[in-house]
Formats: sequence, structure tokens, C-alpha cells
Amino acid sequence: MSHKKRLLENFFSLATLQGFNYILPLLTLPYLVRVLGPANYGLIAFAQSFIQFFVIFVDYGFNLSATNQIAVYREDREKVQRIFSTVIAIKTLFAVIGFAVLCLLVFLVPKFQEHKLVYILTFGTVIGNVLFPVWFFQGMERMRYITVLNIISKTLFTAGVFLLVKQRDHILLVPLLNSLGTMLVGILSLVMIKGTFGIHVVLPGWSDVKHQLKEGWHVFISTVAISLYTISNTFILGLFTNNTIVGYYASAEKIINAANGMINPVSQAIYPYISRLILGNYEKGLIFIRKILLIISSCTLIISFGIFMLADGIVDIALGDHYKPSVIVLEILSFLPFVIGLSNILGIQTMLTLGYKKAFSNILMLASVLNISLAVFLVPIWQHVGTAIGVVISELFVTSAMFVYLYSKGIKLLEGKHV
Repeated sequence: MSHKKRLLENFFSLATLQGFNYILPLLTLPYLVRVLGPANYGLIAFAQSFIQFFVIFVDYGFNLSATNQIAVYREDREKVQRIFSTVIAIKTLFAVIGFAVLCLLVFLVPKFQEHKLVYILTFGTVIGNVLFPVWFFQGMERMRYITVLNIISKTLFTAGVFLLVKQRDHILLVPLLNSLGTMLVGILSLVMIKGTFGIHVVLPGWSDVKHQLKEGWHVFISTVAISLYTISNTFILGLFTNNTIVGYYASAEKIINAANGMINPVSQAIYPYISRLILGNYEKGLIFIRKILLIISSCTLIISFGIFMLADGIVDIALGDHYKPSVIVLEILSFLPFVIGLSNILGIQTMLTLGYKKAFSNILMLASVLNISLAVFLVPIWQHVGTAIGVVISELFVTSAMFVYLYSKGIKLLEGKHV
């Protein structure tokens, strides 16, 4: 199969997946926010944002570093098997460490003691993350496998929500269903990898472990930095306010995340393609990046403008009368699809593929410091609105800093040339 044909197949596979990721949450969101109410929905959102820190720890940047390596060495089955085995082993060890830390927190810290079962059940998504090596399928450019497995997981969760979650005290069923779905597809994916690709887990050598930890380090630091101005916002808001306020913010953020997710098929499909293209032909790689930048910026600008203009109606339909405070949050966050679309191309698709990993990490670290500073200052004053303002300012900083850095290196993506 030609590279372009495979790229198109991967894109349509991921577009199908994203369609389900977009539609199914839009089906469950109006139901859950009404059945659970702002407070309980806010608790679920707070728990998910908290557990996401463990997901990031377990990922350790392998979602990009391992993807890149698999893409480069995918014709060498022995090399791929070593990479696969080493990454799985490291992620498993990190998951065990993470669960031990979680147990200490939920039994010793008053903030987490009252709803300890919610946090423990939500941790199942971390286990699912270990079991489901999305990075392997991306590196092999076999995104249709990701599509099928994720659709199974999302469908099971959606069906379970409508069939089982009927009242507010069914709150534990939500993290339980979500965790079971992710763990099931993880097990199926490992069976598929062994049967289809002939890859199985072998005992990794210490040198392989050190190499993978080194390769993923800068991406890990970048991901931690990203989390400090993305997922941590819900967490910080919950620390300063209450579950109801978190519910107002998290429900609006859920809508924006669905919109942001619309560019994921493009991002996931082209990353391994650009990695190989840059390696083989630098000029063609930059030309391709410029084309993608134009497409992504145009599409996301339309999405952002549409959400801003229709925010009131979107909240009425998706969330209901109890979530009127979410309207202004949605209006503020509506800028994010456009801004994040640009930063994805400038950062992940350009800076990382060109080897500017350290600069990428530094920009995100600065953004995280900025975001936390804004959150500490704005949340006590404007609560959920302050959180939204801080997020937008931080994302604008990231995109601007990436553009300036690339320009300083002579990579002028907007001008169609470089020096």
C-alpha cells in the first residue's frame, strides 16, 4: 500500500472514530448532567481530572516517542517487539506505583476520603491505558484497529449509562462502566497485536529501559506541562470551590473538548507520516506541514466562531436549565479549537518532528507556570469564569511562543518559505 493511500485510510479510520467519540458523548452528556445534577457531575469531572495525572505519569510521553520509533522501525519485527515490550513493562510498573500513591491519598487526605470509591474506580482507566497501546497502532499506521476497539469501548459505556444509571445515587456506576470498557478493549488489543502482527511481550533489557525513558523524557515533561493548564484546571477549580461550580465549568469544557477532538484524526494520522517525510525529504515535509496548517486553521476558525455565536442554544440543548452559568464559560472557551489547532501543527507536527523537543518542553513549562498563576489569582474572584479566562490566555501564549520560536529558526510556515 502506498504511503498516501495508507494516510487516507488512517485519516478516514480516525475520522470515523472521532465521529463516534463526538456523537456518543453528546448523547450521554445531556442525560448524565440531568440525572446526576451539577454537584455529582462535578464530582465525576473532578475525579477524572485527578486520575488523569496518573494517566500522564503512566504514559510518560510514549504516546509520541514510541509512536515515532515504531513508525521508523516498523519493518524490523524484532526491533518493534523490543520497543513494544519495553514500553509495556515500564507503563505497567508506573501503573503499580500510581495505584499505591492513589491509595495513600484516598485514605489519608480528607479531600478524597469521602468519595474514595469514585477515585479508585476511575483509576481503572489508567489500567486500560496500559493495556491499550494506541501508540503501537499509530506507529504501524493501522488506525482502523484503534477505530474498531474504541468504538466497542464507547458503545459499551454509552449503553451501560442509559441502561443502568437512573438516579443520582448511581454515581459509582459511571466510573465503573468507563473503566471496564477501557480495560476490555485493552485486552482485545493485546490479543490482536499478537495474532495480527506476531508481536508479544518479552523481558526487556536494562539498556532498552534506559533508552525508552530517555526518549520519552522531553515529551513527558511537555505533557506534564500541558496538563497543568488543561486537565488541572478542573482539579484546581475543585480545590478552590465546590462540585457544583466544577460541574458548570466541566460540562462546558466537555463540549469544547468534543469540538477540539474533531482535529484529532488529522493530527494522529499525519504525525507518523510527517516523521518519516521529514526524515526522507525535509523540503517536502515543510510543504506538507504548510498545507495542513492552512486546512486546520480554516476549519477550526469556523468551529470556534460557530460555538461562540450559538453558545446559549448549545447549553440549553446539551445541558439544560440548571447549567445557565455554563454559557459564559462556553463563550470564552470557544476560542480554543482555533488556537489549539494552530499550536498542534506548530508544536507536535513541526517542532517535535524537526527535533526541537527541548524548546517544545520549555514553552509548555512556561505556559503551565502562567496558567497556575492565573488560576490562583482568578478562580477565587471569578470561579469557573476565571478558570476559562486563564485557559484561553495560556493557550494563546503557547501558540504565539511556538510561532516565534519557529520563525527564529528560519521556519516561516505562513510565508511558504524558510531560510
